Amino acid sequence: MLIDFVPTVGGGSLAEAPAFKKVPGGAPANVAVGIARLGGSSAFIGKVNLISFCPLSPLFIRNADLIEKFAFQIQASIFHYGSISLIEEPCRSTHMAAMKIAKECGCVLSYDPNLRLALWPSEEASREGIMSIWDKADVVKQFKGRVPGVKVKAVDTTGAGDAFVGGILNSLASDLSLHEDEKRLRESLLFANACGALMVTEKGAISALPTKEAVLQVLTEVAA
Repeated sequence: MLIDFVPTVGGGSLAEAPAFKKVPGGAPANVAVGIARLGGSSAFIGKVNLISFCPLSPLFIRNADLIEKFAFQIQASIFHYGSISLIEEPCRSTHMAAMKIAKECGCVLSYDPNLRLALWPSEEASREGIMSIWDKADVVKQFKGRVPGVKVKAVDTTGAGDAFVGGILNSLASDLSLHEDEKRLRESLLFANACGALMVTEKGAISALPTKEAVLQVLTEVAA
C-alpha cells in the first residue's frame, strides 16, 4: 500500500505545487478496490504504516485493533501482482511463494510490471527482476493494442491504468474463457477503458475509482 501525494493545484511542476493531498493508493491495492467498486469480490495482501498515516487508516482498516500476523482462507480465481515486491528480500521470496501457491490452486496469474526505476538498485537489476517472472503470468499488462476510448476532462491521471486492469480482471473473473470470444473480449476492454476514463476525472487513486453503475452510464452516453 502506497500513499500518493497529489498536488492540490494542477498544471505546474511538483516544485510549484502549494500543497499536497495524501490519498491511499498503490497499483495492486487500486486494482483490488476497483474490482470491489464494480461489484466484484477482491482481497488485498500487503502492509500499511499506521504510525505515519494513522488518519488515513479508516479508509482501509475496519478493525481498530492492530494485528501483526494473520491468515485468511480466500477462494480466488485470479492472483494479481506487480513488480515492486521483487526488489528486496524477504518480500521477493514471499511474492514468489504466493505465485506458486496461486498457480497450484488453479488461479490465473495477472502481472503488472509497473516499472518504478527509482526504487531499483539499477536499470539492469530492474530489467532482470521484472523479466524473471514474465513468462509465469497468464495475463500481462502491456501498452500494445488499442480499443475505443471515452472522452473526458482529465483532472488527475493517477491510477488510470489500475482502473483499467480492475475492469478487465473483474470481467475475466466472471468468465475465465473470455479471451476465447473476440467480441466479448472487446466489449470487456471497452468497459475497462471507461473505468480508466472515469478514474481521471477526480483527484487521487482509490477515492476516484468508479462504480459499475457509473461506468455503464458513461458507456450508454457514448453509444447514444
